[in-house]
Amino acid sequence: MNRFQRTAVVSHAVGWLLLLSLPLLFLMQQPDNQSAWQLLGYPAYWIFSLSFILLFYLHTYWLIPQQYEKKKYVLYAATLALLFAGISYLRPYDRIIWHNQEMRPNGVGRNAMPQPSEFRRPDRPGMPLPPPDPGRFGRRGMPGRPFDLVSVFLFFTLLALGTTIRSTERLRKTEKRALQAETEKANAELSFLKAQINPHFLFNTLNNIYSLAVTQNEHTPDAILKLSNIMRYVTDDVTEDMVPVEKEAACIRDFIDLQRLRLNKQVQVEFSMQGDLRGKYLPPMVLMTFVENVFKYGVSNHEPASIIIRLVSEANTIFFYCRNKLFEVPRHVVSTGIGIANTKQRLQHLYPDRHLLSIKQEDGFFTVELTIQL
Repeated sequence: MNRFQRTAVVSHAVGWLLLLSLPLLFLMQQPDNQSAWQLLGYPAYWIFSLSFILLFYLHTYWLIPQQYEKKKYVLYAATLALLFAGISYLRPYDRIIWHNQEMRPNGVGRNAMPQPSEFRRPDRPGMPLPPPDPGRFGRRGMPGRPFDLVSVFLFFTLLALGTTIRSTERLRKTEKRALQAETEKANAELSFLKAQINPHFLFNTLNNIYSLAVTQNEHTPDAILKLSNIMRYVTDDVTEDMVPVEKEAACIRDFIDLQRLRLNKQVQVEFSMQGDLRGKYLPPMVLMTFVENVFKYGVSNHEPASIIIRLVSEANTIFFYCRNKLFEVPRHVVSTGIGIANTKQRLQHLYPDRHLLSIKQEDGFFTVELTIQL
């Protein structure tokens, strides 16, 4: 149990101790206060206590997250109405008062009500008054008020308190996720730069471009431009929280084209994009992680290989798919880029309920399927 959890437990305990002591403190101010502490042994006090304890925790930790936060407003309102009806029927605080009156020797409880023969009319001394209206005492001898005003006040107070606590907890979790995402983003940037802008990568790419230049290949300027685009993306755009999906897709396309320069004819690469990417944004390098992993573990200099990479945009949803043959690599496939594990955490923080990531390693193939609701 961490410090925050300990503080929460202590706060709840102190809060309930104060709240549940209020009826006792009030009754101790009455003339016959010796009966106040005796209420601890009677059902009326525990009905009062359990009613509001259950109300608070049911509302705070079930109704709000399961109904209100999921926008089930009609169901939420109906449930609150049922709870209010239950509190109105039980009348927890009035029960305590009535119980105390019953226990007082000279009180006005049900057992101490004057008999009709004891009432006398002042204008006619020999004629008894009619008995008091039973409606004044309500059902089962309790006061005849239409509502238990104290219980109604506590009902709405606890609802407001629970909503405040829940909102505070959500804000704290949001800030924590944002801090974690920022930290992981910084680590991701550093890791990605180490993987993509390292001497080995630059050496191979420049060597391939040099070979094109020596042979006066017409694709030389285009290869230089693609390398420049990748360098610009991973040094400038990577610092942004979100980038257009078009830029991420362009970086993937340029990266694949440069990789093709070093691949032999035994490696077949299929890359396709479908749908309109305009106006859609993603965290930088989320998709590039898997593309880099494909070329790291899905290429062999001696055996045929096939690589499939697909990017589809539909409405507010992005679908990404990649598949490659696995050669002799460890069972736990990891990338030295931003890392698949790191990407999983970033997706969880940024899209906690709006993404689906499936990673499979079976039958000699490595398959990734990612769906993100923007």
